[in-house]
Parts: sequence; structure tokens; C-alpha cells
Amino acid sequence: MASFLPVKMCSFNVFSSVAKCKDVTDYKVRPRCHVMLSEEEQSRRQLLVRCGVIPFVSFLTVNCRLALLPAWAGDQANAEEEKDEGVVGALKSLFDPNEKTKSGKVLPKAYLKSAREVVKTLRESLKEDPNDIAKFRRTADAAKESIREYLGGWRGDKTVVKEQSYVMLEKAIRSLAGFYSKAGPSAPLPEDIKTEILDDLNKAEEVL
Repeated sequence: MASFLPVKMCSFNVFSSVAKCKDVTDYKVRPRCHVMLSEEEQSRRQLLVRCGVIPFVSFLTVNCRLALLPAWAGDQANAEEEKDEGVVGALKSLFDPNEKTKSGKVLPKAYLKSAREVVKTLRESLKEDPNDIAKFRRTADAAKESIREYLGGWRGDKTVVKEQSYVMLEKAIRSLAGFYSKAGPSAPLPEDIKTEILDDLNKAEEVL
């Protein structure tokens, strides 16, 4: 009996040591396994998130673009139509012999151009300092030329003779011609006559 006790005790000690070692091994290994599983889970979750979010974002982006396509196409079509209408309108205006005035009346472009030129040049001539002989003569010559062209092309024309612009311009020209015919071509224009003519020019310009 005494010979077997050491063996049993040794066996018990061995198994106890093995058990302890097993417990220690389990204690040390299990946390490592837990950490490895957590990292794998995190990797899987990240992969799932990426695989799920990226296609979802792409889906939203594509859908947004597709949703905007009809609106963009409509805007493009409207822009093209407006551009075409603008071009057509410009061509019509270019070849149209008539033009709408500030008063809303439709009159010949040639008349409006000539009448506006008379208003511009005659006003400049009246406002020019007569003491500056060079400028005064230059503006006076330009006014005479525009008046000559205007009267030569539109005097007594039935299409414009009843227009207010025509009446005012005729009045201004007659006042100017009446004064110089009496006082002479080199006489200084009195301020009251100058003011009256400028008023007539302003009234004509308002309806041109």
C-alpha cells in the first residue's frame, strides 16, 4: 500500500497540474479568441456598411440625376426656343421697314432715323457757344445737312404729316428759318426763340 501512495499522489499532482495548466490555458487563450472574433466582426461590419452604403449612395446619385434630366431637358428646350424666337425676331426687325415709336405708333424707320437726326444736330447747334466759331460752324453745318435731308425725304409725306413729331419739327424749322430770313444768316439767335425751338425739339423727341 505504501508503495502505491506515491504513485497516486504523483498522479493526482500531475492531473491537478494538468488541470491547472488547462485552466490557465483557457484563461489565456479565450480572451485572445474573443479579440480575434471582435476584429473579424468589425471587419465584416465595415465591409457590410461599405457594401451597403456605397451602392445606396450611388443609387441616390443616379436617381437624382435621372430626376433632374427632364427638368434640364425642358430648360434646354425652352432656351433653344427663346434663342430661335430671338433670332427670328431680330431678322424680322432687320427687314421690317417700320418701327414702333415711344408713343406706340408704327412709323417708317427711315423717317424716324431722319427725324431723330434733326433733333440731335439742331439741339447741339443751338446749345453751342457762338463765340467758339469753329465748333459753332461745324454743328450748324451738321444741323443744316440733317434738315435738308429730312425735308427732302419727308416734307408733305402723307404717312407722317399728321404725326406730332412731324408737326413739332416743322414748327421748329420754320421758327429758325423765319428768324434768319429777317435778321440775316449771321445774326445771333435770341434766347426766347432758342428756348421755343428747344421746347419743340423736346416734344418731338418724346414721341419718336
